[in-house]
Amino acid sequence: MRSIFDTFGVTWPKHADWVSAGAAILLISLAWAAAHLLARSIGPRLAAFWSRRGARGEELAAHMCSLSRYLAALVLTAIMLNADAWRPLALIVLGLAIAVPAALLVLGILRAVQIATWIAAVLAAVTFVALLTRAVGSLRPVTDVLDRIGFDAGKVRVSLLSAIETGVTLIALYAAVKLLNRIAAESIKRARGLDATQQLLAQKLAGVAIVVVAFFVGIDLLGIDLTAFTVFSGAFGLAVGFGLQKTFGNLIAGIILLMDRSVKPGDVIVVGDSFGHVSKIGIRAVSIVTRDGKEHLIPNENLMTQEVENWSYSSRDVRVHIPVGVSYDCDLALAQKLMVQAAKEAKRVKDTPPPSVWLRAFGESSVDHEILVWIADPEAGIGSVRSEVLNRVWALFKEHGVVLPNPQRDIHVKDWPGPPGAAGG
Repeated sequence: MRSIFDTFGVTWPKHADWVSAGAAILLISLAWAAAHLLARSIGPRLAAFWSRRGARGEELAAHMCSLSRYLAALVLTAIMLNADAWRPLALIVLGLAIAVPAALLVLGILRAVQIATWIAAVLAAVTFVALLTRAVGSLRPVTDVLDRIGFDAGKVRVSLLSAIETGVTLIALYAAVKLLNRIAAESIKRARGLDATQQLLAQKLAGVAIVVVAFFVGIDLLGIDLTAFTVFSGAFGLAVGFGLQKTFGNLIAGIILLMDRSVKPGDVIVVGDSFGHVSKIGIRAVSIVTRDGKEHLIPNENLMTQEVENWSYSSRDVRVHIPVGVSYDCDLALAQKLMVQAAKEAKRVKDTPPPSVWLRAFGESSVDHEILVWIADPEAGIGSVRSEVLNRVWALFKEHGVVLPNPQRDIHVKDWPGPPGAAGG
């Protein structure tokens, strides 16, 4: 065994190294046992506390016991690492004992908050390598090797180290943005002083602020000098401004809609030929779900520039007009009474204001009436209300002998010519 180590130029551990490593292993075992006991007592309490933080919190609460165990083992092992001057072999053992729970802790937290698996795995691997090399000695030997693999592009050094740093920074910022967005969304949802529209607006503004802060933090971490790109960034910004003019216009229009509260999620609106309830107000468009289950995406600018019918802006009560015609020969008072009765028996029709019947016109073949009813759930549509009322009107008319009109025309013939030759006899 020693000959193999000598071949690679590695010094065989001495007796003191084995003793130090054995002591480290014993202390690590005790640390993990203590961490297990702490997690059993503290983990359920933390899980119960965190489960009250909302839907996202429940996913994290399910892993709280294991995360508490990893955290306790990490802290106890870090205390042991800095408590004594350990020999090299013991440092490797302690480095592994720190790197493993740290990587598992990062992986568990990111997966619990539904960060993508590959992002969590990359960040956990980076955490493992960084803590292991830091515990053994220093990151300098590793970074020096990675920095030598590359080339110089002017004053910029492009190397494997810079590529790894850039990739890890971007991945970490992406995970941080998603995590902070979810934390902000849950915090805003628990705010009792905000209604649904104000919460949605606050979430969108918080999301934009988080992305802007992450952008500048990433620029600072990567050491990018923006002054060198002044001309390029100006031209690029001008091109983006023209190319994304509609996108930014829709973004601003969406924010104005949420601030103005003229259109809110859940409202029943009519825009052009689209009728339905607002499902979502996005960055680019408003989603309207029709009664057929189709989802229409209306650009936010259209809601700012076109005429919009909002059936639930100040009140959800909507009056429905149902035309009905009866024969000229029937009893109008009885027919009108039966119309009101049919409207009152419909399930979705409100009692207050009560249904009413108006005599609208004397038509060519019928006496035209209009049944006026109020409903409080316009998102369910008006077709079902009309159908229910008209079906009940038909049944009541049949029961009481009220005649529905048939199309009829009166033809007056002024002069009927005789057969050919009749005039001559």
